[in-house]
Amino acid sequence: MNDAIKQLAPEPLWSYFTELNAIPRASKKEQKVVAWMKAFGESLKLETTVDEVGNVIIRKPATKGMENRQPIVMQSHLDMVHQKNRDSNFDFDTQGIEMYVDGDWVKAKGTTLGADNGIGVATIMSILASADIAHPALEALFTIDEETGMTGALSLKPGMLHGNIMLNLDTEEDTDLTIGCAGGVDITAQGDYEQVAPTGNTALRIMVKGLTGGHSGGDIHLGRGNANKLMNRILFNLTKDFTIGISSIDGGSLRNAIPRESVAVVTIADKDQAGVKESIQKLAATLQDEFKTTDPNLAVTVDAESMPAKVMSADFQYKMLRAVYACPFGIYRMSPEISGLVQTSNNLSRILIKDGNYSLQCLTRGSVDSEKYDLADAISCAFGLMGASSKYSGEYPGWQPKPDSAIVKVMSDLYKQLFGESAHVNAVHAGLECGIIGGNYPKMEMISFGPNIFGAHSPDERVQISSVQKFWKYLLETLKNIPE
Repeated sequence: MNDAIKQLAPEPLWSYFTELNAIPRASKKEQKVVAWMKAFGESLKLETTVDEVGNVIIRKPATKGMENRQPIVMQSHLDMVHQKNRDSNFDFDTQGIEMYVDGDWVKAKGTTLGADNGIGVATIMSILASADIAHPALEALFTIDEETGMTGALSLKPGMLHGNIMLNLDTEEDTDLTIGCAGGVDITAQGDYEQVAPTGNTALRIMVKGLTGGHSGGDIHLGRGNANKLMNRILFNLTKDFTIGISSIDGGSLRNAIPRESVAVVTIADKDQAGVKESIQKLAATLQDEFKTTDPNLAVTVDAESMPAKVMSADFQYKMLRAVYACPFGIYRMSPEISGLVQTSNNLSRILIKDGNYSLQCLTRGSVDSEKYDLADAISCAFGLMGASSKYSGEYPGWQPKPDSAIVKVMSDLYKQLFGESAHVNAVHAGLECGIIGGNYPKMEMISFGPNIFGAHSPDERVQISSVQKFWKYLLETLKNIPE
């Protein structure tokens, strides 16, 4: 399957992408891919540096005739989001991604594909290895841990880079030139709770599944369902008419992915079985109608479960269901300055409640820091009502747009010449490393672009072959036209 990917054009790019995808490279587990990239740079006899945290920098001199152009940085991140369907028998720690061609798309079997940001990595590798592609003096920067904290970019020391212009290859629509992005902060609410013996004599396993999920920044405006919120709605609804005991809730996986699945184990009185199942079926039908456009495969299942030894106390259960209900998900505020841009949002990404301990995780994003932290404080207050202690971590700044910079003009003009239409010059609600890197390199001009990658951070992730070819052509022309 993967050998067929290598034959796609441009062949060097797809070959490097295939080799990259054979290496497990989860965020915070990038040791193998860092060693592989270091060996790659050294095999080309190029100056190769690995910094203290694992960022790799490979330097290549300008090609003949390009020595007077401004030096550039090309940047992508080495890690990828590891997500799979619950029924997928796949071990991310030991297996390479299983890819296949479906028409004009490259996809993965039951897992994320890693095109975010593997296509960018493979593209830069192709430029480094080339003998006939014109380019100025080039620094290739491969960062680690972009997906779960941007610690690579945050740890990059001033003075490591010498380029005047940075081309970030982490945008996921080929009509876009990205010149700004949101910052973010992780919220973790934790605590313990009293457990009691179940009062019911029957246990059920409730599962919300089949949601579309997606990127918690780039897809947050699409109105997709959040499995954690929907599960909470089901459990809250049951408490209106029945006495239930919640033994455990396990929903979502990664902070930057919209949760697609959630599982809860509850106890009920045997006499209430029929009524509880009917109530869940009715609400499931309502949810399927509400989300029929965004999540057509949404399903809620109810199955028998072995009786747990303990459930939440009634007091904690009451407070927890209401605190989670009060936690916002989705758009908090749209930008009043930039039409169509989400300014502030929240993703209730992970809920794990079991055996007397709980952890609730959110990723709050915002282009305006004061508003981002105002929303984070509101969420922390909601969780505080259930007795949770909230901590902030993984904070990173936004990237302030500079629409009048020289590289924006060069690439805008080139796009129109090549494709006969104007590029969409915009800012995005997703997080990019440009804002962080720009903090240490304030004079560096930056821009982000890339091919069409849809469904990032979910097993539906796919990259468009024809778009990669368009992106490649655009990049080569951009390299030729870097100003002096």
